[in-house]
Amino acid sequence: MAAATEETYLSRIVSVLDAFRAEEDAVGVAELARRTGLPKSTVHRIALSLVEARLLERHGSGVRLGLRLFELGQRVPRQRALRDAALPYMSDLREATRQTVHLAVLEGSEVVYVEILASPGGPPLPSRVGGRLPAHATGVGKAILAFSPPEVSRAVLDGELPRLSTRSTVAPGLLARELAVIRKEGVAYDHEESGQGVVCAASPVLGPGGEVLGALSVSGWSNRMPLRHVAPAVHTAALALSRTLGGDGRTP
Repeated sequence: MAAATEETYLSRIVSVLDAFRAEEDAVGVAELARRTGLPKSTVHRIALSLVEARLLERHGSGVRLGLRLFELGQRVPRQRALRDAALPYMSDLREATRQTVHLAVLEGSEVVYVEILASPGGPPLPSRVGGRLPAHATGVGKAILAFSPPEVSRAVLDGELPRLSTRSTVAPGLLARELAVIRKEGVAYDHEESGQGVVCAASPVLGPGGEVLGALSVSGWSNRMPLRHVAPAVHTAALALSRTLGGDGRTP
């Protein structure tokens, strides 16, 4: 019973931390209670504990995510190693294309953005560092899924495929056929599927055993960035990064 109680309390802590949004500076306890569905007294108690642990910090009449969370995030081995190796290639790719460059990894049915090098004058993007988007509606997500083990891509195809824009592919059969083409060509495309007016080209980053570690992409305005022109640059950068990480960059 004690273990179950501890597990419940931990899940409530996670719910409170997960209730914060990237664009917010601070949130009141009452609002956190509304978002989590937890009693206000419970949220207040959790918030006090998290402030003491420096995972949250007081700001005005509310609380916000603490610097210690950022410090802990920087210690995640997969994120740190991949990001550190990718940054030179991402910088070169942005210089060559003059567009915004993304690095993302897959977690479940979503991609998590590890690093973003923004380009001045680029479109407002739904992505942010540390943020998530459904894998099926993004170039990086489709690039990763195409080279993932069958059970990984199948779980996404069999799950919910939310529509982020009118062009999002939400039919499992169509998505499966697209992934097969991506696996042959090594490049995935987002034709305004994650947001109106935004397109991108993406390629997978492969490790020593041919396993997919993540994906690189270049994003820009649909009426300014010719996808077929930037795709070779993205593909080349992903191949070079794969070799740096011990892979040969070829399809498994």
